Amino acid sequence: MAELSTLPEYMLRNAREMGDQAAMREKHLGIWKTYTWSQYAQEVRDFALGLASLDFKRGDKLGIIGNNLPKLYWAQVAAQSIGGTAVPVYQDAIAKELAYVLHHSEAKVIVAEDQEQVDKILSLKEELPGLECLIYCDPRGMTDYDDAILKSYEEVHQAGQTFGGANNSYFDDEVGKTSGVDIALICYTSGTTGNPKGVMLSHENLLSCARIFVDAEDIRADDDFLSYLPMAWVGDTAYGPVLSMLVGLTCNCPENPATVMRDLRELGPTGIIAPPGIWEGMLSTLQLKGVSASPMKRKFYDYFCGVARQIEDLKYENKAIPGGLGFWAKIGEVMVFGPIRDQLGLRRARWCYSGGAPMGPDTFRFFRGMGINLKQGYGMTEVGGLVTLQPDNEATADTAGRPSSGVEIRVADDSEVQIKCDGIFAGYFREDDKTAEAMTDDGWYRTGDA
Repeated sequence: MAELSTLPEYMLRNAREMGDQAAMREKHLGIWKTYTWSQYAQEVRDFALGLASLDFKRGDKLGIIGNNLPKLYWAQVAAQSIGGTAVPVYQDAIAKELAYVLHHSEAKVIVAEDQEQVDKILSLKEELPGLECLIYCDPRGMTDYDDAILKSYEEVHQAGQTFGGANNSYFDDEVGKTSGVDIALICYTSGTTGNPKGVMLSHENLLSCARIFVDAEDIRADDDFLSYLPMAWVGDTAYGPVLSMLVGLTCNCPENPATVMRDLRELGPTGIIAPPGIWEGMLSTLQLKGVSASPMKRKFYDYFCGVARQIEDLKYENKAIPGGLGFWAKIGEVMVFGPIRDQLGLRRARWCYSGGAPMGPDTFRFFRGMGINLKQGYGMTEVGGLVTLQPDNEATADTAGRPSSGVEIRVADDSEVQIKCDGIFAGYFREDDKTAEAMTDDGWYRTGDA
């Protein structure tokens, strides 16, 4: 049997082969609600057909704005299922940048989380002449809105069921027409020196990076991943929904950004990706708790943290750990290290990654010393988010790891790092000149990093 080549194909496979397994959860009003792969696929099918009833066609663009919600992820896959492209945007972007991205991407339909995001889009309506429909997920506060382009998620969902009744094979036919080279996602990079650029990533770009990560790490169908980073960041898609499609793991959406740390502790994910700032924030919280503890507890904590640092230093230097130090480390695991992992929600985590910026060595050593398999990676949007990874036995604060399997790296004469792999993007949307500038004549991507 030929290898599957698109995200919707993997979704349908999961619905057939693990239909009763959890595909996604969301926290709502303090309760985790689970959606199986069968339910996931049905939601995607109905919404995709609803989009089709709105004349959303192959090649059209679907904007996504809001926090991490199952409905927004389903909308993303729904568009991809009928040949469209998802364009997630940062919900906290300033109006000028938001208008540019949605206009430049030619978004025909936008799916927004709630009234707040709807208001943003409506305020930019005159700058978005190609926008035909604005769909909102949360109906609260929307009763008095009467703009002609507005529709609720449920309206579109129901329209899809009606459309599907009259067009039984439409969804499956459209999934079958989609190939791995079709553009699944456009992620806009930050425009620090100009307007943001739309990075076009195909199904195969995203899947190739996910396959590399699966080969490098112990990823399982019963894993839990916390989907809390912005949907507009390529890592959220690459290390969340795409891994979920490929392997069958469960993506879990927190109640809202303010409850992420609490929901992390409740869930206890088996793997997590976080920028250095989040790791540093966790460490600061623990240190503040230590300051407010009794003198005896502080002394106890400081002693075992010292044991952990000594062990990490010895590991870094490839030296043997003395028996006495190993003994105290076992005591520390029961009295300090394990409880700290519990407090952070990382007791089950087999791998944790940091990326996007260098992490301070003290922070890195602290978490490694607590028995958390924290590692660093290097990547960028134009290569699907993945270039290098650290093997478990080579995790250090002063490197970003080895080139991942299937990724080639070279250093040009001017010291620029250049990359070649299957994950390299299809180009910048509507900017052929910038795409040409980003690539060498022999097909290597110019990172701009030295």
